Amino acid sequence: MLVSAKEMLEKAKAGKYAVGQFNINNLEWTKAILLTAQECNSPVILGVSEGAGKYMCGYETIVGMVKGMIKCLNITVPVALHLDHGSYEGAKACINAGFSSVMFDGSHYPIEENIAKTTELVNACNVLGISLEAEVGSIGGEEDGVVGAGECADPTECKMVADLGVTMLAAGIGNIHGKYPANWAGLNFDVLAAISEKTGDMPLVLHGGTGIPEDMIKKAISLGVSKINVNTECQLAFAAATRKYVEDGKDLSGKGFDPRKLLAPGFEAIKATVKEKMELFGSVNKA
Repeated sequence: MLVSAKEMLEKAKAGKYAVGQFNINNLEWTKAILLTAQECNSPVILGVSEGAGKYMCGYETIVGMVKGMIKCLNITVPVALHLDHGSYEGAKACINAGFSSVMFDGSHYPIEENIAKTTELVNACNVLGISLEAEVGSIGGEEDGVVGAGECADPTECKMVADLGVTMLAAGIGNIHGKYPANWAGLNFDVLAAISEKTGDMPLVLHGGTGIPEDMIKKAISLGVSKINVNTECQLAFAAATRKYVEDGKDLSGKGFDPRKLLAPGFEAIKATVKEKMELFGSVNKA
C-alpha cells in the first residue's frame, strides 16, 4: 500500500528529523531500499526521475513493481512513491499511473508561470490525496539535462509557492546534484533560516544529499528540512561493490556470472548506504 508523503513529513518536521528519499533505478535498488526501511522501522520515499521512469519501462511498470514488492516482502512501514524533478506533463502522467506523491519542478519558469502550473497540480493532488513537492531556486549540477549552478532561493518567492497549498518545498540553498566539487562553498544556512521563518510548518526538502557533511545535514534538519534526497551515493556504493566482485574474479568461479550473484554485493552496498542515511537523518523507529 502506497501512501502520500504528507503525514510522514509533517511528523518529521514536528519531530526534528528527516525522511530520506532514495531514488530507484531497477529491481535491486527498490528491493534493497524497501527491506532496509522495514529493518530500520523507518518511513521511506522512493524517488523516480523521468529518466529512470523511461529506463524502467514507464510509470505503470514501476507502480506495479513497487506495489508487488510491498505485498511480497511484507513491508508495513509507510512508503511513498514519488516523481523526482517532474515536468508538468510528467507529474500528470505519474498521477494517472498511481504514484502517491509527485514533484513539479517549475523552478526554471518565471515565478508567475511556476505559480500557475503549481496551483493547477495542487488542486488535482488535493482531490486524489497525493502529496506535491514544488521547487524554488534551481539546485546546482545536472538533473535530467537541466543544469543549475546552485542558486539560492528567494524566501519571498518560497512563501508565495508554499502558500499555494503544496505539501513540501524544495528550496535551493547552494546544494547541488552529483559529487560536490572541492571548492564548494557549503550550504547557506542564513537563506534556509529565512525560508523556514517565512514558510512556517511547511516541510522543506534538501536535494543533492550526497556528499554534504554530517554536521551540515544535522543543522539543516534543525532549521526545518524534513526530506533529504539521496541518489548518487547509492550509485557509487553499488558501482564500487560490483567492480570489486568482478576485479576479484568472482564472476569467473562456479556460477558467479549469475546476475543474482553478480549484483548481490551491490545490493548489500545499497542497503548499508540507506541504513547509514536513515540513522543520520533520525528516521529510524519513526514508522
